[in-house]
Amino acid sequence: MGIVDDDVRRVRDATDIVGLITEHTQLKKQGAQWMGLCPFHGEKSPSFSVNAEKGVYYCFGCQAKGDAIDFARETEGLDFAGSVEFLAGKVGITLRYTDRNEGRSRNRRKEHADHIGRAVDFYHERLLEDPTARSARDYLRSRGYDGDVARRFQIGWAPDEWSELSRHLRLKDDEWMATGLGGINKRGGQYDFFRARIVFPIFDAQGNAIGFGGRKLPDGEGPKYKNTSDTAEFYSKSEVLYGLHWAKGEAGRTDELVVCEGYTDVIGCHLAGIERAVATCGTALTPQHARTMGRFASRVVLAFDADGAGQAAAERVYAWEEEFGLRFAVAALPAGADPGDMAGNDPDGLRTAIEEARPFLEFRVDRELDRSDLDSAEGRALAATAAMRLVVEHPDALVRDQYVMRIADRCMVSANEVRRRAETPAGDPAARGRRVAVDGGGGPTTPGHLTPEHQALRLLVHRPDEVADHLASVLFDDPVNRDSYEALGTTRDLHAAMEQAGGAVGDLLARLAVDDASDDDPCGVVSRLLFLAAERAAVVLEAEARQAGDLATYQPSISFLRNWIMDLREAFTDFAEVEPLLRWLVNYSEERVDA
Repeated sequence: MGIVDDDVRRVRDATDIVGLITEHTQLKKQGAQWMGLCPFHGEKSPSFSVNAEKGVYYCFGCQAKGDAIDFARETEGLDFAGSVEFLAGKVGITLRYTDRNEGRSRNRRKEHADHIGRAVDFYHERLLEDPTARSARDYLRSRGYDGDVARRFQIGWAPDEWSELSRHLRLKDDEWMATGLGGINKRGGQYDFFRARIVFPIFDAQGNAIGFGGRKLPDGEGPKYKNTSDTAEFYSKSEVLYGLHWAKGEAGRTDELVVCEGYTDVIGCHLAGIERAVATCGTALTPQHARTMGRFASRVVLAFDADGAGQAAAERVYAWEEEFGLRFAVAALPAGADPGDMAGNDPDGLRTAIEEARPFLEFRVDRELDRSDLDSAEGRALAATAAMRLVVEHPDALVRDQYVMRIADRCMVSANEVRRRAETPAGDPAARGRRVAVDGGGGPTTPGHLTPEHQALRLLVHRPDEVADHLASVLFDDPVNRDSYEALGTTRDLHAAMEQAGGAVGDLLARLAVDDASDDDPCGVVSRLLFLAAERAAVVLEAEARQAGDLATYQPSISFLRNWIMDLREAFTDFAEVEPLLRWLVNYSEERVDA
């Protein structure tokens, strides 16, 4: 099935390729050729050449090439037959098809577009001229949309009448039903679907009218928006992108589309100079939308809240990136703002948000970390876990690993610990328990089932004279353990410490008080605490060095700690050997508190 070959040749020969291409980029005659800026990629010096006699083009920059049909396919997002039909309409050639049914189907679509186009004109004229549309005009002006804007986007007004449009179009019942503009009542009469609403005409990528979105006035009745109903042959909201025929030119030059949620958001973006904006028509993004966008650009910027809806769509986004060759990014709009409002109140801010849009996963990870408590050890641990839950959804292991370092730096934890959190099932308490006691980097181990911090506290309870002078608050990362150490430091009397502390600290001290510490090795326990504290400090300093871009300033301290971490892999027998590291850690902790 297809178009008769002779008709394809007639269309190709009859098309003025220079005139066709100048609809998208300016061409200047240079000898036998025409030259201009390539419409398929951004450039400052002309590298796009057109030979009018042979009817072909070639770009010396991006190597795009072809004839008029190829050009229409690329710029209009059409298949071969659609491109020929598009050009045939321009030059007035009636096409013949190898399959009669296909010809009839394409003719029906053309007639349908003609019917909807007449409805566009009807509604638009009512908005501009009908006295009953004054409230609609006042509302549009309150949103910053004057008559010029209404004309540019062909905005209309559906009168508050049951059948004014149907009487204007005078279609047969089957044609009327096929338009999606109304229905048939019980008495057999036609009625209009849109009444007392501002209507935004929806066009396909080639500019053919295919449907409407209707918005009620603030004091109107019914749902805020009503859209043309899906029809089997002519209109499907899961495939249509509002504004695509306006956006495709800039999308082709920038290789980017901006996706908004509503019609006024698209209009606002265009008025703010972001003419590559489109919107879905009352539905979430679908694979069909993604496939369509992939024909016009490889980068898609989501200009709406990607915190809730975006998280739900993560799996689909990654699948679409792989299947359609797309790259999704998110514009960080202010909380509660939308592009339509920002276009009027803060157009510079809107443009900046679009220009600085971040990759989809990067935006989600940073959003999670930004709203987390990164000032406490517990908050950083929770933040790292939550962020890694987002990262593990990405199918590419290389991408996932790059975010490990990003999270490690922000949360001031080791990259290995971030990776372990990604590998541990989120709902497995046993796995979490194993992770708490896991060796932090191959350093010295201690006997028993308690963590090194608990073992140190147990020694402080049962054998204080052996360890009290070799411990410090900085060695305890867990706040309950740290408070327990401070309580025992305030008074050596266990009962007094338990009574004064109470709560979780009292419970912990009570439990440790009945636990046997006779087999604990004080040197081994303190060695392990020093190892872990040095590792934490090194991770923090390395992260700060990367963020500041000043490794030289931090390198002496980092090297000092890394050397001690290596030395502590071997057991020591004299506390005097590790006294320099303990003093360094205490001073480091005090300096950070003072800062």
